[in-house]
Amino acid sequence: MIKLRALPSPARFRPWTIVLLLNLVYLSAIFAANDADPLAFVTLGECFSACAGADGTACAEGTEGYDGQFAYYIARDPANSPDCLDAPAYRLQRILLPALGRALSLGHTPLIPWTFVGVNLLALVVSTALLEDLLIAARVSRWYALTYGLFAGVFMAVRLSTTEALAYGLVVGALWLATRERWMGAAILLALAALAKETTLLCAAGIVLFLLQERRWRSAALVMIIAAAPFLAWQIALLAWVGTPGIGSGGALATPFEIIPYAGVWRIASEGGLLVFLVLGVLLVLPAAVLPSLWGLWRALRDWRVGQCDLSACLLLANAAIMPFVPFSTYREFLGLLRFMPGLVLATVWYAAAHRQRRALLYSTLWIALIAFVVAG
Repeated sequence: MIKLRALPSPARFRPWTIVLLLNLVYLSAIFAANDADPLAFVTLGECFSACAGADGTACAEGTEGYDGQFAYYIARDPANSPDCLDAPAYRLQRILLPALGRALSLGHTPLIPWTFVGVNLLALVVSTALLEDLLIAARVSRWYALTYGLFAGVFMAVRLSTTEALAYGLVVGALWLATRERWMGAAILLALAALAKETTLLCAAGIVLFLLQERRWRSAALVMIIAAAPFLAWQIALLAWVGTPGIGSGGALATPFEIIPYAGVWRIASEGGLLVFLVLGVLLVLPAAVLPSLWGLWRALRDWRVGQCDLSACLLLANAAIMPFVPFSTYREFLGLLRFMPGLVLATVWYAAAHRQRRALLYSTLWIALIAFVVAG
C-alpha cells in the first residue's frame, strides 16, 4: 500500500521557501509570456543580431535590452564578447556569473540562460536562509529576512540574469562565516563576490574596518588581501586585454560619482524637470535610498563615536557612506538604483536586528513593496 505524505503545514514555511515559490511563479509567468523562450531571461536587444556571427562586428543600434545580455554574450563567446558590450572592461569585470554560466552549460549556448537562472535562484534562496540564521541568533523574527529576499535589487536579478543575487548571496555567506570567526572562508567568499559585482567590496571594507578597530591586525590583513587580490589581478588582466580596467560608475551613458552629497538626486530635477523629480526623486528615491542611508550613517557614526561599532555597524557604515556620492545615472534609473542597494538593505536589516531596533526592522519591510514598481514595469 502506498503511503501519502501529508502536505507541509503553513507553520513549516520559512522565508526562503516564500522567496523560492514567488520567484518560481514569476519566472514561469515570464517564460510563458515569451512563448517559452529562455532568452527572455537575458533580455537581449537588437545588439544580438550583430554579435551572432564570428566576424566580431560591433553591436547594431536598436532596442537596448538589459544588462543580463552582457553576461550572456560573455558566457557564449568569451574571446569575442568585447565587441558585443557597451563598456567592455566594466562588463567583463563581473566575470563570475558568465564563467559559471559557461562552465555549467558545458559551452552549450541554449543552456546558458537556464544556468544563469539556476545559479542566481540558488544563491538568493540559500542567502535568505543564512540571513534567517543570523536573525535568529540576534533573537528577532526570521521573517525579516524577507526584506532582503524579496528586495527588488536581488529578486529581479534572477529574472534578468544580472549579478546581484549571486554577488550578495556570497556576501551573506561571508557574514555568516564571519560571525563564527571563520575569516579565511569569509575572505574567499568575499573575493568571489567581488568578481561577481565590484560593489560588494564595500562589504569587505566594512569587515576589514571592524577587524582594524578591534586591533585584530592579522585577520584584517587576511581578509583584505584575499578579498581584494583576485579582483585587482583581474583588473590588470582587463587592462592588458581590452586596454582599460573595469572600475567605473557604469556602462554606456553613465555619469561619474558625485562630489557633492546627494547631487545625483537633485540633478533629477535639473535634468528631468519638476514633475520627474516629484515622482522619481521624492516619492521613490528619497524614501527608498536617501532616508535609509542617512539613518544608517547617523546610527553607525554614533556607535563609532561611543566605541560600540560592532561588525554590523561597520558593515552599515561602509554601505551607507557611498550613497551620497552615487552617480546621477544610477539615481535616474530606479531599477539600477535598487540593484546598487542590496548591501545597504542587508546591512540595515542585520544592524537593526543585532541592536534590537524593532522600529527600523518594521520600516525595512517597506523595501519589499518596491518590487511592485519594477515587476509592473
